[in-house]
Amino acid sequence: MQVDELLKPFPLKEFHPIPRALLGPGSHEMIGPEALKIGMRRPLVMTSGLRGTEIVHKIVESLKYHGLEPTVYDKVESNPKDYNVMDSVALYQESGCDGFVSIGGGSSHDACKGARISVAHDGRNVNEFEGFNKSENPKNPPHIAVSTTAGTGSETSWAYVITDTTTDPANPHKYVAFDDHSVVTLAIDDPVLYYDCPSHFTAQCGFDVLAHASEPYVSRLDFAPSLGSALYSAELVGEHLRTATWHGDNLRAREGMMYAQYTAAQAFNSGGLGVIHSISHAVSAFYDTHHGLNNAIALPRVWAWNLPVAYKRYAKLAEALGVDTTGMTEVRAADAAVAAAIRLLRDVGIPERFVDVTQDTHPKNRLGTGPTEFYARAKTIKGDKADVDRVSNHVLGDACTPGNPKETTFETVRPVVDHCFNGDLDDLIS
Repeated sequence: MQVDELLKPFPLKEFHPIPRALLGPGSHEMIGPEALKIGMRRPLVMTSGLRGTEIVHKIVESLKYHGLEPTVYDKVESNPKDYNVMDSVALYQESGCDGFVSIGGGSSHDACKGARISVAHDGRNVNEFEGFNKSENPKNPPHIAVSTTAGTGSETSWAYVITDTTTDPANPHKYVAFDDHSVVTLAIDDPVLYYDCPSHFTAQCGFDVLAHASEPYVSRLDFAPSLGSALYSAELVGEHLRTATWHGDNLRAREGMMYAQYTAAQAFNSGGLGVIHSISHAVSAFYDTHHGLNNAIALPRVWAWNLPVAYKRYAKLAEALGVDTTGMTEVRAADAAVAAAIRLLRDVGIPERFVDVTQDTHPKNRLGTGPTEFYARAKTIKGDKADVDRVSNHVLGDACTPGNPKETTFETVRPVVDHCFNGDLDDLIS
């Protein structure tokens, strides 16, 4: 028997570190003193720009007020690209910076984590660090991550996700790098900063949280320390996402989603992810669509597909989402979890198939607007055989796939992918 076969059931568990964090309303106002305390003087601020808000300006001015000299890189894109990372590395080196501050959601944090790893290795290309703990130098510049959305949890985890557009420009590849050396120095989660997050974006990010909660809960890693936090995070999503989406100035809902994000990230940090994320990464690679939106479309399909190997866990997820399972068998309760996820998706106004996603109706997506020739041609999602096949093949190579509770092969996952593109969600609950 080969070693990989012996390890396949994941008998050896590993708890990965999480950073120190400041959580709660007003916590972002501590950034100046905290930056000084960890030794920063000339930080590089990495962000998407957060157009339509004054968040970046306020934080940069706060840094300046406390005597720091920040340089701003505000060109991070959704699904951050390798060139975003390397451009920021060049700016960091040219400006004589000594630390990083990322402001935004997962895109800003992930690009920044990749830049830190590159800087620590004399500017080597970030794509060289795809995989598990590929970095060699543990001494990275300090990094403060300030979240403005409740979604990715990148400020809490040891993972970062980058799209490789250069190795094979005709076939972009979105990959996950897991690296203990990429964990940020300080995470700041302040729900006050979420107020400016638009409703559709709040909804999409919220489903990213639900995917982060549910996948470690049913993962074949079966990591006991993650199970309680995963289930509690799902409960927080069920309780708060609708209100946070449609009443964005509701502090209780925003704070509830903040804790849901943070708790889910703690869960998947050591408990693993699965095929929801693998499908999302693949669609983002080819269409530059929003990660949370992709997760939302994939989630009920993957839940339904995984049910036969995890009925008990999905029955608990149904309860977490508010379903009264009294008198139900575990199988019926698990089915009810899928129905509850679909109800939530519809309640927060998320499209139900990938072919329904367009640039005009969902502005966080970048269909036909990306900077490379590949993305400029990807103006619509066809959902044809070529689409389904290439996404299915991408799933098989994704680092999240081995944690999925159900065995994943091209033949087993392709119908799930096809349904994500073209299927009717009512088929799952009829």
